[in-house]
Amino acid sequence: MIDKYKWLYHLFPFLGWIGELKDSKVLRADILAGITVSLVLIPQSMANAQLASLPPYYGLYAAFLPPIVAALFGSSRQLSTGSVALVSLMTAAALQPIVAFDHEDYIAYTILLAFMVGVMQLAFGLLRLGALVNFLSQPVVLGFTNAGAIIIGTSQIDLIFGVQVPSGGPHYMRVWHTLEQAVFNTHWPTLSMAILAFVIIGGLRKFAPRLPGILLAVVVTTLIAWITEFESRLGGSVIGHIPRGIPDFSVPQFDFDVMRGLLSSALTIALIGYVGTISIAKAMATQTRQRILSNRELLGQGLSNILGSFFLSHPVSGSFARSAVNLRAGAQTGFSSVVAVGVVVVILLWLTPLLYHLPAATLAAIIMMSVLGLVQVKPIVRMWRGHRHDGLVAVVSFALTLLAAPHLDVGIVIGAGLSLVLYLYRTMKPRAVVLSRHPDGALRDAITHGLEVCEVMAMLRFDGSLYFGSAGAFEDMMLERVAQNPHLRYVIVDAEGINQLDATGEEMLVGVVQRLREAQVEVLFSGTKKQVMDVLTGTGSLEQLGQERFFATSDRAIQSVWAKLDGSFSCHHVCPGECPLHRTKPTGAVFYRV
Repeated sequence: MIDKYKWLYHLFPFLGWIGELKDSKVLRADILAGITVSLVLIPQSMANAQLASLPPYYGLYAAFLPPIVAALFGSSRQLSTGSVALVSLMTAAALQPIVAFDHEDYIAYTILLAFMVGVMQLAFGLLRLGALVNFLSQPVVLGFTNAGAIIIGTSQIDLIFGVQVPSGGPHYMRVWHTLEQAVFNTHWPTLSMAILAFVIIGGLRKFAPRLPGILLAVVVTTLIAWITEFESRLGGSVIGHIPRGIPDFSVPQFDFDVMRGLLSSALTIALIGYVGTISIAKAMATQTRQRILSNRELLGQGLSNILGSFFLSHPVSGSFARSAVNLRAGAQTGFSSVVAVGVVVVILLWLTPLLYHLPAATLAAIIMMSVLGLVQVKPIVRMWRGHRHDGLVAVVSFALTLLAAPHLDVGIVIGAGLSLVLYLYRTMKPRAVVLSRHPDGALRDAITHGLEVCEVMAMLRFDGSLYFGSAGAFEDMMLERVAQNPHLRYVIVDAEGINQLDATGEEMLVGVVQRLREAQVEVLFSGTKKQVMDVLTGTGSLEQLGQERFFATSDRAIQSVWAKLDGSFSCHHVCPGECPLHRTKPTGAVFYRV
């Protein structure tokens, strides 16, 4: 039955798990997990909306429809989608050059941005371009994430100290002005409220991690703010009035001039949001042993942003913190996200007055505590030690993101470009070695192991694709070896390391073989892979090179050369003693590459 309606399950993934809810254990586990996630979802969503320079209750709107849509149409059963700190920061950074935060069009353009992000993600999913995010290498993402976490944390300093600074300009200058204001104009009741929130969240995280520290911080500080008349008597900033009811259906305000200005930012948010989402989903899948479909997750995230934009949602993506809570709470299916949204609906319909006195400083503390885990120095150090190029990309992405903020796409674009340039640089000169027989019978790098080499024949190994960038290096290696040895008559190319061959590489290969043939040097090939042979066969180059010159293994190529050498001219007349390549291998030796 499932095979017959496979297309239906592919179109509506939730059909694969909705039947499991008939099991009371699964249903109970999802309900408990959903309620647990909601305890984190509600305060985090409001804090992230504040980070996006939106009224905090817009975070509840982002927690209304997107989590359900992503759960129904994505492939991960435990992924929790909604407002996240990094995407919220990028949202504010994208809109700052276009419209002032306090302008009436700011909210409309934020919703429009969510629609654009969703359309891009949906298009990528429909075109099966999930692999597109591979161009954002791990060093780029790591450098950007670290810088983003620092930017997010420092952007909340003014709310922690209760000071006001003008918006606009480089982020580092805004931080400097904030600190100047904090030295002379700190609002002590606000700072005290923030410190209390830090103590509650941090203390419970360390000593009682099972308790909802974020929720308790919200409850305690809200009660204190209400009792002390924090807003009216002490002059503190609170969330204020939250409109009662779920968000109304509203078509995004399409302004094509604004859309052109937001295009690059929407693409950046779509890619970064998806990178985070798929990373979280795959990490959880290793524990749940589920199959994660990259393009399906793109479709789910795209639909959640598109449909969410019609209900006043800002851009959303998968949340690491809430997904981890969902997994630990025992969620079995996507129904846990539906339950979490149900709690949000209850808040919006009946309990919004309880949030009036929630201090803005508490939300700022929640944001700062949430992004602490995003700052990871050890992976960058490990990258630098393992490969300097990757470390350089991570450091450059980190530094440029910090310096260019709020233009966060600068660090990503330049970092991705640098990683591609360094990759091309590495592949232009891949490892090329002369092989000789090792005493253990294996063919190894002659220079590394200090082995003798034959003067009549040479075996060369090229560890890299033969394309326009590396063709010159291959040709130089061949001609240099011939020039160094006037007695050389045969060159065997161990082609097991050549994975790809393009038109430039193919033309160079034919040319160098013909030139060496004119110089009385015959070229043979061993271990040539199918994809390389297909190119040579399709272009007719195999006939030019001679099919009889291609061998399955290096030993067969060596034996072929040995058969051509008669008693009047053999390598023994040139090489003193036994030929290093012809030396008999020990009984039972294993051939392997180094």
